[in-house]
Amino acid sequence: MEKPQPQIKSQKTKSVLQVAIPAVFAIFTATLCGAYGPQVVDDFAKRLNDEYQPPNSIIVTTVPLVVGGIMLGWFLGSLLIRSTERFGRRWDRTDDSEKVTWFVGGVTGFLAATFFITLFSQFNIQKPIVALLVFGLAILFSVLTIFGLHSMKESLPWYRGKVRGKRTGIKILDTNVIIDGRVYDVARAGFIEGNVYVPKFVLEELQYIADSHDGLRRQRGRRGLEILKLMQSEFEVEVGTHDQLALDEGDGVDARLVRLALAVGGDLVTNDHNLNRVATLQEVRVLNINDLALSLRPNVLPQEHLEILVHREGNQSGQGVGYLEDGTMVIIENGRRHIGETIDVMVTQVIQTERGKLIFAEVPGEDEPPRRPGVRRHHT
Repeated sequence: MEKPQPQIKSQKTKSVLQVAIPAVFAIFTATLCGAYGPQVVDDFAKRLNDEYQPPNSIIVTTVPLVVGGIMLGWFLGSLLIRSTERFGRRWDRTDDSEKVTWFVGGVTGFLAATFFITLFSQFNIQKPIVALLVFGLAILFSVLTIFGLHSMKESLPWYRGKVRGKRTGIKILDTNVIIDGRVYDVARAGFIEGNVYVPKFVLEELQYIADSHDGLRRQRGRRGLEILKLMQSEFEVEVGTHDQLALDEGDGVDARLVRLALAVGGDLVTNDHNLNRVATLQEVRVLNINDLALSLRPNVLPQEHLEILVHREGNQSGQGVGYLEDGTMVIIENGRRHIGETIDVMVTQVIQTERGKLIFAEVPGEDEPPRRPGVRRHHT
């Protein structure tokens, strides 16, 4: 019962800061506006009109400036709090290796910029301008250094544990498996462990499909967005926080997914056969929803009897077609005459294909009906 107390205290402290910081900013800006604002306004008005006479009433001159200063200070203080909280959340989600890169880049950039202080001091340049130039060069050198470190991350010691081999258990979803929707049911059943991650470029592809002019593609894209929204409401789903480890190089979404899985040591969740093969060749662990569905289908053996509804006629003469509860197709010899009926059939053969099982069966006790002699047609 004593563990929640620090959290309650931190929440109270946070609430106090959310009021105190904007209040301090409001007092500071109101004081500045009240002390210097009337003089600034009078000087500006006299430049516009030489005959301008400042009002004698303090209510007309100072009070509006103080009120405006309070509003401006409160806005700036609130903006500072929101920006700090947003930066803190992003910093917490940032990988440790990225933090090291930013630190090294920042220090290197500022050290490189300090050499220009001596160079600028030899010229007749005012000190404020020198400070601005040095600060701008420091930012420029820092950005260039960080970009350069990112381009050779596979050779950097603090990235080696992240780039290949180390497993993190992160489950990376691709576009097809989100649209398919079964991943939501699998996650609800508890078969997906670890953090679920959706790259931002996958989300953008979903949005692109949902905005398609083709009705079927648009429906698929919107279904994918709905499935993702359901998953976010029930599970902790990260979006886009690791995308900088697999920047867009013009090689397509599938290639970026594989590079991202290698970079974070994650598992790729998909139902795309081609992506499955490419990722496996690059030693990325793949969780294929189709393979899971196949493994959960009940085993059917020859000579086993099934009760099945005959839905339609088959491709061959006299055949009927039915389906098991899991969607497996059953081709029934002599089943055409039983379309619309639920009958007992005996399994004769089970064939495994890339898309699943194909079952052949026959109706016990019924022989194949005699074939009518063919009629020769004469062509005139």
